[in-house]
Amino acid sequence: MGSEGKAREELLELVRSLTERIRVDGELGKPLSYLSRGKVGAATAGGAGQGAAIAPSVTDAPRLEAVRAELGDCQRCSLGRLRHRLVFGEGSPQADLVFVGEAPGADEDAQGRPFVGRAGQLLTRIIAAMGLKREEVYICNILKCRPPENRNPQPDEIAACEPFLIRQLQAIRPRVICTLGTFAAHALLKTESPISVLRGRFHTYQGIELMPTYHPAYLLRNPAAKKQVWEDVQMIMKVLCEGR
Repeated sequence: MGSEGKAREELLELVRSLTERIRVDGELGKPLSYLSRGKVGAATAGGAGQGAAIAPSVTDAPRLEAVRAELGDCQRCSLGRLRHRLVFGEGSPQADLVFVGEAPGADEDAQGRPFVGRAGQLLTRIIAAMGLKREEVYICNILKCRPPENRNPQPDEIAACEPFLIRQLQAIRPRVICTLGTFAAHALLKTESPISVLRGRFHTYQGIELMPTYHPAYLLRNPAAKKQVWEDVQMIMKVLCEGR
């Protein structure tokens, strides 16, 4: 491995270490005093509609960490009292591609990491088929806490969590967002159109290309839909390659 590759791996390891420290400190109720206490960007949920482009920042990782710090031991909706672990998200803070799912499941709730169950394992294989690694992309959900029995997210829960998803995307500023499933697409695109209609073409979210596709959990129940997801993924790969 060359010096550039080694430096990159060291940076990724530092980011992973800091992310884990923030997660643990947040769960223990520590004040996160080693992070900046400033406001997390100027944009808020009220000003983050589809029409405005995401503003750039000087540094990416500290902003993403600051979003996690602001989220803290979140009790903004009833799910906070029911969860085992808050699932913020993981991956590269400089990712060109962000996957946004619906909500944590049982495995994610137990580990505090997104997409680690059967659906997550399938997503990992999809990422590998794209020629990428999980640590090179960013993976998160609309909700940061697991709904009971994996039920659908409620409007008040989405309203409580969405501002932090928006700030995550503002911190990362990816080139492409891939929403997984109906709820993620509806939350970001502000539409009620079915996922079967939305998928297969790019939409725009704050100046970013957004590709809706089926959730990996849906693919486990409907393997025939994998062909359509691969078609969506190939379009994402083309956009990413064009920017290199």
